[in-house]
Amino acid sequence: MGPLIRLETTLTGDRYLSILPDHLHSFMSIVHSDGLGQFQLDNATPHASRVATKRLQEHSSDFSHFHWPPKSPEMNIIEGILDALLHAVENRSPPPRTPIDLWTVLKDEWCELPPRYLQILVESMPHRVAALLCVRGWPYTILDRCTSFSGSLQCS
Repeated sequence: MGPLIRLETTLTGDRYLSILPDHLHSFMSIVHSDGLGQFQLDNATPHASRVATKRLQEHSSDFSHFHWPPKSPEMNIIEGILDALLHAVENRSPPPRTPIDLWTVLKDEWCELPPRYLQILVESMPHRVAALLCVRGWPYTILDRCTSFSGSLQCS
């Protein structure tokens, strides 16, 4: 998992691109030196902006990208990670009282996320994508139309 990066302002396509050179390339080259890592980004506005899309296409040979299905931002595993972080912050005693305290707690909790929890989230992606394809991009909760047979989904 990459580093937790603090943003002092709203993320735009240009700001997003300013973060990538300092963090993404070095992380991918260290953690995925075999070249098999995939860069996953959802369809959030900064990720899908014209400027970001163009730059990522220019660097598409550096690492492979997971092309995020449309209408599916809630599928991103970062949502589960954020829930775990927020839960950990809420359980802190005493709770963080300043933005600096909050940032310190978030960094600490980020480093304490259990590797097995993160692995489970990563391994859930094929099932999440299959479920999304099954419901044809509708809200992820419409999974009652899909049935599971030995780990794969069948749509009815």
